[in-house]
Amino acid sequence: MTGTPFTLGLGETARPVWGRRALATAAPPAQSYEPPMAEKRRIRRVVRSRPTIEGAGVHLHRAIGFGPPELTDPFLLLDDFRSDEPQQYLKGFPWHPHRGMETITYVLRGDVEHGDSLGHQGVIGSGDVQWMTAGSGIIHQEMPKGDREGAMYGFQLWANLPAAKKMMAPRYRGITAAEIPEVTDAHGVRTKVIAGTVGGVTGPVRDVVTGPEYLDVAVPAGQSFTHPTVRGHTAFAFVIGGQGLFAEQEDPYSYEEEGENYFDMQRDRLIGDGHLVLFGDGDAVTVAAEDEPVHFLLVSGKPIGEPVAWAGPIVMNTQAELRLAFEELERGTFIKDRGSAARK
Repeated sequence: MTGTPFTLGLGETARPVWGRRALATAAPPAQSYEPPMAEKRRIRRVVRSRPTIEGAGVHLHRAIGFGPPELTDPFLLLDDFRSDEPQQYLKGFPWHPHRGMETITYVLRGDVEHGDSLGHQGVIGSGDVQWMTAGSGIIHQEMPKGDREGAMYGFQLWANLPAAKKMMAPRYRGITAAEIPEVTDAHGVRTKVIAGTVGGVTGPVRDVVTGPEYLDVAVPAGQSFTHPTVRGHTAFAFVIGGQGLFAEQEDPYSYEEEGENYFDMQRDRLIGDGHLVLFGDGDAVTVAAEDEPVHFLLVSGKPIGEPVAWAGPIVMNTQAELRLAFEELERGTFIKDRGSAARK
């Protein structure tokens, strides 16, 4: 898909005394060390996704991509293209380039046909994930087709690549629903593990530079979910069904909130469908469902901390690199590696 950003004390233990004779007085007993309690992340900001049109005329809602990229580093964009109206998505995202980043497409319902300059062609079906690393450059298309009832539900996340990896060979990984494990805990919380680890179960995506976690979590009514996160990593949740209490924060004025537009001033204690919850730093996230279930995507990753030069589907570090990418696109020298599939 294409997108345009907004240019954004340990207690001491006694040591034995070595020598001919031990001291007559006994050493004080060793004190056990108890590590500090995990710090739960608090909400930093809540953002209501905004309607926008992309590609050849696809109606979608954007949750990440309007603000400065440093805020959600390494994640650049999150689009929600759920729709029950085929005319809102069938025009799709015809052939377009990418460089210097990754796109992660997760389909809940319906089909998305795709093809790329590596020679791959196929369909991303219900429950499937496509993890595409553009690297030095790729040209591809994504054409949503929906299902028999006309429903097309999916999400696309963009992740940046560090300077050292921006010109790596592009690669494509198609992950079917059957390859994504689902973990159900004692309270009925169901988690599909796309990337990361839950309950000792690790998802199929394991070799990504930013060390991401990507989880699809469903919490039943009256239950709660707590998940450890790596301190220093960016973490967010995007609600895709129901509503829940995030980070145990009852007061909606205890964090920043960004509405769909200037006059969207409603704030609720429970956070519902279409809202992005950006967490502050900490060791764990908590989410509780009350009278109804809550369904959300939980994503985290290691910030890159580098300059971002971004125009549409190309993300580099400097304006000079950006200029070169578009000049190569015009000259027909943009693609550096057409991949083994294209050579067959």
